[in-house]
Amino acid sequence: MTNNTVPEDTHWYASWFDTPYYHILYKDRDYKEARLFIDNITAYLNLPEHAEILDLACGKGRHSRYLNQLGYRVVGADLSHNSIDEAKAYENDSLQFVVHDMREPFDRQFDAIFNLFTSFGYFENDNDNLKTLEAIRDSLNEYGFGVIDFMNVDFVIPHLVPEEEKEVDGISFHIKRFEIDGYIYKEIRFEDQGKQYAFTEKVKALRLADFEQLMEQAGIHLLDVFGDYKLRKYHPQSSERLILLFK
Repeated sequence: MTNNTVPEDTHWYASWFDTPYYHILYKDRDYKEARLFIDNITAYLNLPEHAEILDLACGKGRHSRYLNQLGYRVVGADLSHNSIDEAKAYENDSLQFVVHDMREPFDRQFDAIFNLFTSFGYFENDNDNLKTLEAIRDSLNEYGFGVIDFMNVDFVIPHLVPEEEKEVDGISFHIKRFEIDGYIYKEIRFEDQGKQYAFTEKVKALRLADFEQLMEQAGIHLLDVFGDYKLRKYHPQSSERLILLFK
């Protein structure tokens, strides 16, 4: 698209995710679909009873809490202090939340690590994506599995909605989407209480081949690839998701 310019990279994820507006905009996400996916993937992995799971980039912990309800011991980790502060209200003996940078390994190991709903590829530097995979590798136990649920770029880009307006809680969000130089951008502008706001989401347009290359560098073994939350076969042009199972 010719009218779009590349916004400055200012670690957008650190500021945008820490605002209440991020959670307002996305409050109507399809959590029923998310729970279906969690049901399917945990059943597929045949995790042991009371398995220890890391929900990496957990936000306010909605999926961590559901995993915990299924009987697993769960740690939810996110970079956003505000999100973790809210999530901590739901902690119990088998559910805890911590502020954590996904590029750093944990000081313990897990039976499974889930990185769900396109919470990867935020970094400007490719090496940071590699560091994240290495951190996941080092935080898995000998029998552990990693799962990354990413968008399928070859499906998403042709179906991008260039512009839309979405009203949530009385706030009109003006949204633009475009792809430039291997990144998918979403510009979000709105006004609240007389003040103008602007945020930009930026995610690297990683394809299966990119993940395969990163995983090879990280010494990770890709076991399976799925194309949707029902764990159906991945088709590059038609699948909505790119779900990677590895160890």
